[in-house]
Amino acid sequence: MRRREFIAYIGGLTVWPLVARAQPGGVPVIGVLNSASPSGAMLSLNTSFRQGLTEAGYDEGRNIAIETRWAEGQYDRLPAMAADFVKRDVALIAALTTPSVLAAKSATAKIPIVFTTIADPVQIGLVSSLSRTGGNVTSVTQLSVEVGPKLLELLHETVPPAKIIALLINPTNPNAAAQSKSLQAAAVSLGLEPHVLNAHTEVDLDQAFAKLHELHAHALVIGQDAFFNTHNAQLVALSLRHAIPTIFPNRDFAEAGGLMSYGADQRATLHQAGIYAGRILKGEKPADLPVQASKFEMVINLKTAKTIGLTLSPDVVSIADEVIE
Repeated sequence: MRRREFIAYIGGLTVWPLVARAQPGGVPVIGVLNSASPSGAMLSLNTSFRQGLTEAGYDEGRNIAIETRWAEGQYDRLPAMAADFVKRDVALIAALTTPSVLAAKSATAKIPIVFTTIADPVQIGLVSSLSRTGGNVTSVTQLSVEVGPKLLELLHETVPPAKIIALLINPTNPNAAAQSKSLQAAAVSLGLEPHVLNAHTEVDLDQAFAKLHELHAHALVIGQDAFFNTHNAQLVALSLRHAIPTIFPNRDFAEAGGLMSYGADQRATLHQAGIYAGRILKGEKPADLPVQASKFEMVINLKTAKTIGLTLSPDVVSIADEVIE
Protein backbone atom coordinates (compact mmCIF):
# COMPACT_ATOMS: atom_id res chain seq x y z
CA MET A 1 0.00 0.00 0.00
CA ARG A 2 1.36 3.46 -0.84
CA ARG A 3 0.63 6.65 1.04
CA ARG A 4 0.92 10.01 -0.66
CA GLU A 5 1.92 13.14 1.16
CA PHE A 6 2.23 16.74 0.21
CA ILE A 7 5.46 18.24 1.53
CA ALA A 8 4.87 20.61 4.44
CA TYR A 9 6.41 24.01 4.06
CA ILE A 10 8.95 24.91 6.72
CA GLY A 11 9.50 28.42 7.98
CA GLY A 12 11.11 30.17 10.90
CA LEU A 13 9.32 30.64 14.22
CA THR A 14 9.49 33.71 16.41
CA VAL A 15 7.92 34.47 19.74
CA TRP A 16 5.03 36.90 19.67
CA PRO A 17 3.70 38.09 23.03
CA LEU A 18 0.00 37.27 22.99
CA VAL A 19 -2.44 38.77 25.43
CA ALA A 20 -5.01 35.98 25.46
CA ARG A 21 -8.50 37.38 25.75
CA ALA A 22 -10.21 35.50 28.51
CA GLN A 23 -13.32 34.73 30.44
CA PRO A 24 -13.70 36.23 33.93
CA GLY A 25 -11.75 33.31 35.39
CA GLY A 26 -8.74 34.15 33.24
CA VAL A 27 -9.19 31.30 30.76
CA PRO A 28 -8.60 32.20 27.07
CA VAL A 29 -11.55 31.59 24.76
CA ILE A 30 -11.24 29.92 21.35
CA GLY A 31 -14.10 30.62 18.98
CA VAL A 32 -14.65 27.72 16.56
CA LEU A 33 -16.45 28.67 13.36
CA ASN A 34 -17.84 25.92 11.13
CA SER A 35 -20.08 26.22 8.08
CA ALA A 36 -21.44 22.67 8.48
CA SER A 37 -23.89 21.04 10.88
CA PRO A 38 -22.92 19.26 14.12
CA SER A 39 -23.28 15.77 12.65
CA GLY A 40 -21.38 12.72 13.86
CA ALA A 41 -18.65 13.12 11.23
CA MET A 42 -18.14 16.82 11.87
CA LEU A 43 -18.15 16.36 15.64
CA SER A 44 -15.45 13.74 15.19
CA LEU A 45 -13.32 16.25 13.32
CA ASN A 46 -13.82 18.78 16.09
CA THR A 47 -12.56 16.12 18.48
CA SER A 48 -9.38 15.86 16.39
CA PHE A 49 -8.93 19.62 16.75
CA ARG A 50 -9.27 19.33 20.52
CA GLN A 51 -6.75 16.48 20.57
CA GLY A 52 -4.26 18.74 18.82
CA LEU A 53 -4.87 21.40 21.45
CA THR A 54 -4.27 18.84 24.20
CA GLU A 55 -0.99 17.83 22.58
CA ALA A 56 -0.01 21.51 22.60
CA GLY A 57 -0.83 21.74 26.32
CA TYR A 58 -4.40 23.07 26.33
CA ASP A 59 -7.45 21.23 27.67
CA GLU A 60 -11.01 22.53 27.53
CA GLY A 61 -12.30 23.24 31.03
CA ARG A 62 -8.79 23.45 32.48
CA ASN A 63 -6.86 26.22 30.78
CA ILE A 64 -9.02 27.13 27.75
CA ALA A 65 -12.70 27.53 26.89
CA ILE A 66 -14.09 26.60 23.46
CA GLU A 67 -17.24 28.03 21.95
CA THR A 68 -18.47 26.61 18.64
CA ARG A 69 -20.80 28.20 16.10
CA TRP A 70 -22.38 26.03 13.38
CA ALA A 71 -23.81 27.69 10.26
CA GLU A 72 -25.57 24.42 9.31
CA GLY A 73 -24.94 24.94 5.62
CA GLN A 74 -26.28 28.50 5.61
CA TYR A 75 -23.08 30.27 4.66
CA ASP A 76 -24.68 33.71 4.82
CA ARG A 77 -24.82 33.31 8.62
CA LEU A 78 -21.03 33.12 8.93
CA PRO A 79 -20.18 36.85 8.78
CA ALA A 80 -22.44 37.62 11.78
CA MET A 81 -21.00 34.69 13.71
CA ALA A 82 -17.45 35.83 13.00
CA ALA A 83 -18.34 39.39 13.94
CA ASP A 84 -19.71 38.16 17.26
CA PHE A 85 -16.42 36.44 18.07
CA VAL A 86 -14.57 39.65 17.22
CA LYS A 87 -16.92 41.74 19.35
CA ARG A 88 -16.28 39.40 22.27
CA ASP A 89 -12.53 39.65 21.64
CA VAL A 90 -11.81 35.92 21.76
CA ALA A 91 -8.18 34.84 22.01
CA LEU A 92 -8.24 32.93 18.73
CA ILE A 93 -10.67 31.96 15.98
CA ALA A 94 -10.51 28.43 14.56
CA ALA A 95 -12.22 28.57 11.16
CA LEU A 96 -12.49 24.97 10.06
CA THR A 97 -13.96 25.28 6.56
CA THR A 98 -13.24 27.57 3.59
CA PRO A 99 -16.43 29.66 3.94
CA SER A 100 -15.67 30.03 7.67
CA VAL A 101 -12.15 31.34 7.23
CA LEU A 102 -13.21 33.77 4.51
CA ALA A 103 -15.80 35.19 6.91
CA ALA A 104 -13.32 35.30 9.81
CA LYS A 105 -10.60 37.00 7.77
CA SER A 106 -13.06 39.64 6.60
CA ALA A 107 -14.08 40.26 10.22
CA THR A 108 -10.65 40.83 11.77
CA ALA A 109 -7.02 41.53 10.95
CA LYS A 110 -6.10 41.47 14.64
CA ILE A 111 -7.31 38.24 16.26
CA PRO A 112 -5.23 35.19 15.27
CA ILE A 113 -7.06 32.79 12.96
CA VAL A 114 -6.22 29.12 12.53
CA PHE A 115 -7.93 27.67 9.48
CA THR A 116 -8.40 24.58 7.38
CA THR A 117 -9.38 24.93 3.74
CA ILE A 118 -9.82 22.73 0.68
CA ALA A 119 -8.36 25.42 -1.59
CA ASP A 120 -4.98 26.97 -2.27
CA PRO A 121 -4.89 29.65 0.47
CA VAL A 122 -2.65 31.91 -1.61
CA GLN A 123 -4.97 31.78 -4.62
CA ILE A 124 -8.07 32.65 -2.58
CA GLY A 125 -6.29 35.48 -0.77
CA LEU A 126 -5.90 34.07 2.75
CA VAL A 127 -2.11 34.31 2.92
CA SER A 128 0.66 35.98 0.94
CA SER A 129 2.70 32.76 0.71
CA LEU A 130 2.66 29.25 2.15
CA SER A 131 6.03 29.57 3.85
CA ARG A 132 5.43 32.98 5.46
CA THR A 133 1.78 33.93 5.62
CA GLY A 134 2.34 37.61 6.38
CA GLY A 135 -0.85 38.18 8.40
CA ASN A 136 -3.00 36.96 11.26
CA VAL A 137 -4.01 33.65 9.63
CA THR A 138 -2.29 30.30 9.16
CA SER A 139 -2.81 26.54 9.41
CA VAL A 140 -3.45 23.60 7.08
CA THR A 141 -4.68 23.34 3.50
CA GLN A 142 -6.16 20.18 2.03
CA LEU A 143 -5.73 21.40 -1.57
CA SER A 144 -8.78 19.32 -2.47
CA VAL A 145 -9.83 21.67 -5.25
CA GLU A 146 -6.45 21.25 -6.92
CA VAL A 147 -6.50 17.44 -6.62
CA GLY A 148 -10.16 17.14 -7.64
CA PRO A 149 -9.23 15.91 -11.12
CA LYS A 150 -7.36 13.03 -9.44
CA LEU A 151 -10.70 11.72 -8.15
CA LEU A 152 -11.99 11.68 -11.71
CA GLU A 153 -8.85 9.95 -12.96
CA LEU A 154 -9.10 7.25 -10.27
CA LEU A 155 -12.79 6.71 -11.00
CA HIS A 156 -12.01 6.39 -14.72
CA GLU A 157 -9.33 3.78 -13.96
CA THR A 158 -11.79 1.92 -11.73
CA VAL A 159 -14.67 1.94 -14.23
CA PRO A 160 -13.03 2.21 -17.68
CA PRO A 161 -16.28 1.69 -19.66
CA ALA A 162 -17.92 4.68 -17.96
CA LYS A 163 -18.03 7.57 -20.42
CA ILE A 164 -20.81 9.79 -19.05
CA ILE A 165 -19.69 11.17 -15.71
CA ALA A 166 -21.74 13.28 -13.29
CA LEU A 167 -20.05 15.78 -10.97
CA LEU A 168 -21.93 16.79 -7.80
CA ILE A 169 -21.07 20.32 -6.61
CA ASN A 170 -22.46 22.61 -3.90
CA PRO A 171 -23.05 25.88 -5.82
CA THR A 172 -22.95 27.97 -2.62
CA ASN A 173 -19.38 26.93 -1.80
CA PRO A 174 -16.80 29.66 -2.54
CA ASN A 175 -14.76 27.04 -4.44
CA ALA A 176 -17.69 25.77 -6.53
CA ALA A 177 -16.67 27.46 -9.78
CA ALA A 178 -13.05 26.31 -9.45
CA GLN A 179 -14.09 22.73 -8.65
CA SER A 180 -16.53 22.60 -11.55
CA LYS A 181 -14.05 24.07 -14.04
CA SER A 182 -11.17 21.77 -13.09
CA LEU A 183 -13.32 18.63 -13.03
CA GLN A 184 -14.94 19.37 -16.38
CA ALA A 185 -11.56 20.09 -17.97
CA ALA A 186 -10.15 16.85 -16.59
CA ALA A 187 -13.16 14.90 -17.89
CA VAL A 188 -12.77 16.28 -21.39
CA SER A 189 -9.03 15.50 -21.38
CA LEU A 190 -9.89 11.87 -20.58
CA GLY A 191 -12.44 11.69 -23.38
CA LEU A 192 -15.38 11.68 -20.99
CA GLU A 193 -18.70 13.50 -21.12
CA PRO A 194 -19.13 15.52 -17.89
CA HIS A 195 -22.39 16.81 -16.43
CA VAL A 196 -22.46 19.10 -13.38
CA LEU A 197 -25.22 18.58 -10.83
CA ASN A 198 -25.82 21.12 -8.07
CA ALA A 199 -27.00 20.44 -4.52
CA HIS A 200 -26.97 22.37 -1.27
CA THR A 201 -30.03 20.91 0.52
CA GLU A 202 -31.18 17.38 1.38
CA VAL A 203 -33.96 17.64 -1.21
CA ASP A 204 -31.37 18.68 -3.81
CA LEU A 205 -29.42 15.48 -3.14
CA ASP A 206 -32.42 13.27 -3.92
CA GLN A 207 -33.17 15.27 -7.06
CA ALA A 208 -29.55 15.11 -8.21
CA PHE A 209 -29.52 11.32 -8.05
CA ALA A 210 -32.84 11.17 -9.88
CA LYS A 211 -31.23 13.29 -12.60
CA LEU A 212 -28.52 10.66 -13.06
CA HIS A 213 -31.01 8.37 -14.80
CA GLU A 214 -32.04 11.11 -17.22
CA LEU A 215 -28.38 11.69 -18.09
CA HIS A 216 -27.67 7.95 -18.37
CA ALA A 217 -24.64 8.66 -16.19
CA HIS A 218 -22.26 5.73 -15.65
CA ALA A 219 -20.35 7.08 -12.64
CA LEU A 220 -20.32 9.95 -10.16
CA VAL A 221 -17.73 12.23 -8.52
CA ILE A 222 -18.72 13.93 -5.26
CA GLY A 223 -17.15 17.37 -4.88
CA GLN A 224 -15.49 18.62 -1.72
CA ASP A 225 -17.87 20.49 0.57
CA ALA A 226 -18.73 20.58 4.29
CA PHE A 227 -22.43 20.10 3.50
CA PHE A 228 -21.65 16.85 1.68
CA ASN A 229 -19.45 15.73 4.58
CA THR A 230 -22.34 16.36 6.96
CA HIS A 231 -24.66 14.27 4.78
CA ASN A 232 -22.23 11.47 4.03
CA ALA A 233 -24.68 8.74 5.14
CA GLN A 234 -27.38 10.05 2.78
CA LEU A 235 -24.96 10.31 -0.14
CA VAL A 236 -23.62 6.81 0.41
CA ALA A 237 -27.15 5.39 0.71
CA LEU A 238 -28.20 7.11 -2.52
CA SER A 239 -25.15 5.84 -4.40
CA LEU A 240 -25.91 2.28 -3.26
CA ARG A 241 -29.62 2.56 -4.01
CA HIS A 242 -28.86 3.72 -7.54
CA ALA A 243 -25.92 1.26 -7.84
CA ILE A 244 -23.74 3.93 -9.42
CA PRO A 245 -19.94 3.75 -8.99
CA THR A 246 -19.06 6.82 -6.94
CA ILE A 247 -15.82 8.33 -5.68
CA PHE A 248 -15.98 10.50 -2.57
CA PRO A 249 -13.61 13.20 -1.26
CA ASN A 250 -12.58 11.62 2.06
CA ARG A 251 -12.38 8.32 3.94
CA ASP A 252 -15.47 8.91 6.09
CA PHE A 253 -17.59 8.13 3.02
CA ALA A 254 -15.77 4.86 2.26
CA GLU A 255 -16.01 3.82 5.91
CA ALA A 256 -19.75 4.54 5.75
CA GLY A 257 -20.13 2.20 2.76
CA GLY A 258 -19.09 4.33 -0.21
CA LEU A 259 -17.23 2.59 -3.04
CA MET A 260 -14.00 4.58 -2.83
CA SER A 261 -12.50 7.83 -1.65
CA TYR A 262 -9.48 9.96 -2.32
CA GLY A 263 -8.67 13.05 -0.34
CA ALA A 264 -6.95 14.65 2.59
CA ASP A 265 -6.73 12.91 5.94
CA GLN A 266 -9.21 15.23 7.63
CA ARG A 267 -8.55 13.98 11.15
CA ALA A 268 -4.83 14.67 10.76
CA THR A 269 -5.65 18.08 9.27
CA LEU A 270 -7.81 19.13 12.22
CA HIS A 271 -5.28 17.68 14.66
CA GLN A 272 -2.53 19.85 13.15
CA ALA A 273 -4.84 22.88 13.30
CA GLY A 274 -5.27 22.24 17.03
CA ILE A 275 -1.51 22.07 17.52
CA TYR A 276 -1.09 25.38 15.68
CA ALA A 277 -3.80 26.96 17.83
CA GLY A 278 -1.93 25.90 20.96
CA ARG A 279 1.37 27.24 19.67
CA ILE A 280 -0.22 30.60 18.91
CA LEU A 281 -1.79 30.78 22.36
CA LYS A 282 1.69 30.22 23.78
CA GLY A 283 2.99 33.23 21.89
CA GLU A 284 4.04 32.24 18.38
CA LYS A 285 3.05 34.59 15.59
CA PRO A 286 0.68 33.33 12.85
CA ALA A 287 2.67 35.24 10.21
CA ASP A 288 5.72 33.12 11.03
CA LEU A 289 3.96 29.76 11.03
CA PRO A 290 4.01 28.16 7.57
CA VAL A 291 0.83 26.79 6.08
CA GLN A 292 1.12 23.02 6.09
CA ALA A 293 -0.32 20.72 3.44
CA SER A 294 -2.35 17.64 4.34
CA LYS A 295 -1.37 14.12 3.45
CA PHE A 296 -3.71 12.33 1.05
CA GLU A 297 -5.11 8.82 1.16
CA MET A 298 -7.11 6.49 -1.05
CA VAL A 299 -9.60 4.03 0.45
CA ILE A 300 -11.49 1.31 -1.43
CA ASN A 301 -14.50 -0.58 -0.07
CA LEU A 302 -14.54 -4.02 -1.70
CA LYS A 303 -17.75 -4.97 0.10
CA THR A 304 -19.51 -2.12 -1.68
CA ALA A 305 -17.97 -3.04 -5.03
CA LYS A 306 -19.46 -6.52 -4.65
CA THR A 307 -22.83 -5.08 -3.60
CA ILE A 308 -23.16 -2.98 -6.77
CA GLY A 309 -21.78 -5.74 -8.97
CA LEU A 310 -18.47 -4.07 -9.80
CA THR A 311 -15.23 -6.01 -10.21
CA LEU A 312 -12.13 -3.95 -9.48
CA SER A 313 -8.84 -4.67 -11.20
CA PRO A 314 -5.89 -5.72 -8.99
CA ASP A 315 -3.96 -2.69 -10.28
CA VAL A 316 -6.54 -0.29 -8.87
CA VAL A 317 -6.77 -2.12 -5.55
CA SER A 318 -2.98 -2.20 -5.20
CA ILE A 319 -2.62 1.59 -5.14
CA ALA A 320 -5.09 2.10 -2.29
CA ASP A 321 -3.78 3.11 1.11
CA GLU A 322 -6.50 1.06 2.73
CA VAL A 323 -8.89 -1.64 1.51
CA ILE A 324 -12.10 -2.37 3.38
CA GLU A 325 -13.03 -6.02 2.95
